[in-house]
Amino acid sequence: MSTFDSTKASLQSLLDEIREGKIQLPDFQRGWVWDDDHIRDLLVSIARSFPVGAIMLLETGGNVKFQTRPVEGLENTPAAKADPERLILDGQQRLTTLTQALALTTPVNTRTSKGKKINRHYYFDIRTALEAPQALEDAIIAVDENRQIRTNFGRDLALDLSTREKECEALHFPCAQTMDSDEWEEALQEVAPDQFNLYMKFRSQVLKAFRSYLIPIIQLKKETAKEAVCLVFEKVNTGGVQLSVFELITASYAAEGYNLRDDWYGSTARNVDSRQRRLAEEALLNGIEATEFLQGITLLYTLERKKSDIEQGKKDKQVRPVSAKRSEVLELPLSAWKDWAEDLEKGFKLAGKFLRKESFYARRELPYSTQIVPLAAVLTRLGEKWLEPRIYDKLARWFWCGVLGEMYGGAVETRIANDYEQLLEWIEDDEAIPRTVLDANFQPDRFDTLRSRSSAAYRGINVLILREGAQDWLWKAGIQELDAQEVALDIHHIFPRDWCKGQGIHKHKYDCILNKTPLSYKANRKIGGDAPSVYLPRIQAEKQVQLNNEQMDELLASHAINPDPLRTDDFDGFIEDRRKRLAALISKAMGKPVNLIPEGGEYEEYEEAIIADDSVEVLS
Repeated sequence: MSTFDSTKASLQSLLDEIREGKIQLPDFQRGWVWDDDHIRDLLVSIARSFPVGAIMLLETGGNVKFQTRPVEGLENTPAAKADPERLILDGQQRLTTLTQALALTTPVNTRTSKGKKINRHYYFDIRTALEAPQALEDAIIAVDENRQIRTNFGRDLALDLSTREKECEALHFPCAQTMDSDEWEEALQEVAPDQFNLYMKFRSQVLKAFRSYLIPIIQLKKETAKEAVCLVFEKVNTGGVQLSVFELITASYAAEGYNLRDDWYGSTARNVDSRQRRLAEEALLNGIEATEFLQGITLLYTLERKKSDIEQGKKDKQVRPVSAKRSEVLELPLSAWKDWAEDLEKGFKLAGKFLRKESFYARRELPYSTQIVPLAAVLTRLGEKWLEPRIYDKLARWFWCGVLGEMYGGAVETRIANDYEQLLEWIEDDEAIPRTVLDANFQPDRFDTLRSRSSAAYRGINVLILREGAQDWLWKAGIQELDAQEVALDIHHIFPRDWCKGQGIHKHKYDCILNKTPLSYKANRKIGGDAPSVYLPRIQAEKQVQLNNEQMDELLASHAINPDPLRTDDFDGFIEDRRKRLAALISKAMGKPVNLIPEGGEYEEYEEAIIADDSVEVLS
């Protein structure tokens, strides 16, 4: 079955329907943004009968319901109270421009090409239009809200069209009279009847083009699914607007009288607290997106729906799955939000507590925001049971398998849904291990290719080091404690970059995570570019430090560092030892061994391949 029709409609009929409110905008459409130059160009294109592109409309009255609003400029007219018959999906900027310039007597609220807000009335200079029909852009005159043009910083009046008589005397035709010029023609016959023949030529050559102009229309039928409507809108929208699920659901719920935007962002005027603000009270949740929260609601709702299908004895093919896909979120009923929003908010807050127990203290440390969604949904169902050791250990193992196995990169809607359902099953049945736990492996080459904290695995390993109690080498305090005190910290090289270059060590070897650790800015300054055998005694001798070798060795060990190869400047020995130490931390977190040598080869061959592969340079 075809989901659309294609036809043509006259500009006149479209403007009439827009003014009557029969054609409106879905609330998710952004505002009108065209500037003065775009308005002039569009008027010229139609005056010369040039194509300006098709518009796309959606029939109302189907299952897809959106909050609607009239085209800008009609907010305080009867159109605002009308029930629309069609909604504009593509062509908003063009139709709004034509409505404001041709169908309304109020000034057009636009802006200059530099963004300055201006109010303009548009006119055709009749004489210029007839003298140079191929240069109509010169005939379009824009005047201010008083219908005047002033120069010399407003002191001199260059053009005055403030009355109908002055318009007729200057032979400047108001664009707002384009589709129905009877009133203006009567005034012209009274004021300047000798110019009427000249005007009639203008009417035949210019106004006729507007009145006979046909615009191609693609009309989506009311049976079109919401997901298809949204997808089509994003594909055809000339501004390249990517709509968020939250915007679409907000428009959908508003049609049922519920203000989702107020719920999420709050409203002082309506005395509504912000759910987003309440979540952000936990620093680790400061940045949770409304779309992620909606995904969590969808997980909770679709699992209950699946259980209901099973209880009703539906066949496997009829049982609707647990899902976090965009299409499923878009179909989320308002009742699901009302049923689950409060509980899920508590679930997210419990997720924040879980992350703190796993030694995450700052939002920037989180490997994946998306992994918090199934975690919060699971904790919503578990409540305080999540603290039971047997349950907590499973949650932690799943979490670290997701992080260190880098399972939550890219499109993860399917994984989010599977993990939510499988985690709940695993909690009840020790044999029902989730696929994320089964499939996750820390790839041996990642030690050599992790170079920046933009990678989830990099962040995860950094936190594993921190939670072992890593101490700063200069301040003699925990790195996380210093971070909380806003002491300048960063990830620094253990064997300094300059020293490595001087030794001819390849960048791929010295710039990876094996040769990095979190330190304060001052500690790094003391390291400088010297060999460890030089900078370690210098740090130990600092007045505020005063450490013997044994005490310094303990500080190094808190970073999973063997001090012996450092003191002898044995770079290769240090790298191999640290590889084993970090692998042990990863293995403990994931609950499975880490293979340090790629399958089917010796490490030396693997190392040479890493160095020879220039593409590794761009891996994070």
